[in-house]
Amino acid sequence: MTTRPAERSTSLPRSAARVLLGAFMTLAGVGHLTFQRQEFQAQVPTWLPVDRDAVVLGSGVLEVAFGLAMLSGRRRRTVGLALAAFFVLIFPGNVSQYVSRQSAFGLDTDQKRLTRLFFQPVLVAWALWSTGALRRTGVGDRRED
Repeated sequence: MTTRPAERSTSLPRSAARVLLGAFMTLAGVGHLTFQRQEFQAQVPTWLPVDRDAVVLGSGVLEVAFGLAMLSGRRRRTVGLALAAFFVLIFPGNVSQYVSRQSAFGLDTDQKRLTRLFFQPVLVAWALWSTGALRRTGVGDRRED
């Protein structure tokens, strides 16, 4: 029995990376909603005309949803692209934390906050690679997994 390319399983390292990122996102989302709620407010830019707590709660809900979607393995490419876009959209919060010198999550020096900025592209790449979001498909292949 042959399988269509879209039905083939992904590699073990890619799948493990997807599951790990899914678990990380779910935990981060739960943190937004509960035990790390105040710390996440340090990343909300002061220029954003929305209540900081509302932003933290909303992003927490999104992170739980992204985490569970990554763990499910369904519609991997779509989820990977959406999660990568989410990481890009929240990057201004990381920049704001650096510029305004807000301490949170042990990022209590300018050097630590600056180093954190360079981790955001890693998260974008992780979301894209682990879901195969940028893999080419052959003629007749389905775009979704």
